Order: sequence, then structure tokens, then C-alpha cells
Amino acid sequence: MPGYSRHVIAVVLPGVYAPQDDTELLAESLREEALPPGARVLDVGTGSGALALEAARHGAEVTAVDVSRLAVWTARLNAWLTRLPVRIRRGNLFGPVRGRTYDLILANPPYVPAPDAGRGPRGPARAWDAGRDGRLLLDRICRDAPVLLRPGGVLLIVHSALSDPDRTLRLLRAAHLQASVVRRRWISFGPVLRSREDWLRRRGLLAPAAQAEELVVVRAERTR
Repeated sequence: MPGYSRHVIAVVLPGVYAPQDDTELLAESLREEALPPGARVLDVGTGSGALALEAARHGAEVTAVDVSRLAVWTARLNAWLTRLPVRIRRGNLFGPVRGRTYDLILANPPYVPAPDAGRGPRGPARAWDAGRDGRLLLDRICRDAPVLLRPGGVLLIVHSALSDPDRTLRLLRAAHLQASVVRRRWISFGPVLRSREDWLRRRGLLAPAAQAEELVVVRAERTR
């Protein structure tokens, strides 16, 4: 699977999600946003910091959050190496930024459906495993992000079509956001999907002959 290459991330520590096609797809949508000078941007689940740095290159005031200590260290190191001003905080989703509002929120959360092992994902799998329906964090983002958007603010979230984009749209519209799918891309199965391909087919999430996964970017705007 090709990775994110428009701007090279200098460092990805072991155990941290390396930028991939979903990162690039979200970055493409970010570049299309007409951000005001000094726009406040939040990158939640920043991983290596790729998207936070992309926003900082456009002159935004960026805060990045991740629950993983390794991810926080990686993002801080990449910000230092690129000399881009990004505030990087460790915490669970929006916990570190309660009470603040943003012009743009970026989210590339874990979204791959995973067999229930009786506990939450551990180690590197926290970057992709998201419960049996792939929505372990997606529903929380759809619930909590709208109140952090300024009037006219935008949420951009990327995930797999395997994890129910229609539900994402319904939840965001129920929060009075204007929401639609603005980007789609088919990619070949990576190692994670190949490893659970049979399970996904048994659950009816993959067609019998499917050999590719569709990624989507949902854009949701607060208009009032």
C-alpha cells in the first residue's frame, strides 16, 4: 500500500501508525479548505503528526492530540525537525481540549472492524482496531466533535466503508451539521484486512470476491 508522501515525515517510531492512503486522502481534503489566517485546527489521533504538520504549513494554529505516548513523542519530534509550531498533547480524544473551539477538526481514528477478544485493542493495534463494527471511536467523535466547532467550522473525518459511513452522516446531521461524503478511494487490502479477510466475509462486510477496500472522507460543517 502506498504511503503518504507529499511531505515526508522524518520519523515514525516503532508502534506508531505510519501515514498511509487514509492520511493522504484526508490531507487532500484539508488542502481544499479555505482556512482563515490563523485558523485554529485540531488534529485528533495525530499519530506521527503528518496531518497536524500539513495544517501548520498552511499557517494554521494547530493542536494535536493522541492517547499514545509513542505517538506524542513521534509527533513532537517531527514538529521539531520540520520547525513547525504545533501544540501536541497526550489524552483520550477531546479530553485535553475541552472548552476550546476550532475552525477545523481533523480525525483519522481507528476504524477497522475487529473480532471481539473480550477487551479493547492493545499495543500497535490501537491505531486500527475499532471493535466489531469499526465504530469504537467513530461514534464518540460524531457525538463530541460538533460542540468544539466554531460557527462555520468543519469536521473532516476519514474511515473505511466497512465501518458504516451512512451512520456517520446520520449522527452528524442529527447534531445539526451539514454532512456529506466528499472523497472516496479504493485501495488494495493491507496486512490487517488480509489477516481477517475470512472473518469479514463471514460477517457480510466484504463481498465474496472483493479484493479492495473503499475509504471515504466525510465533511461536516456547523452552519449555526
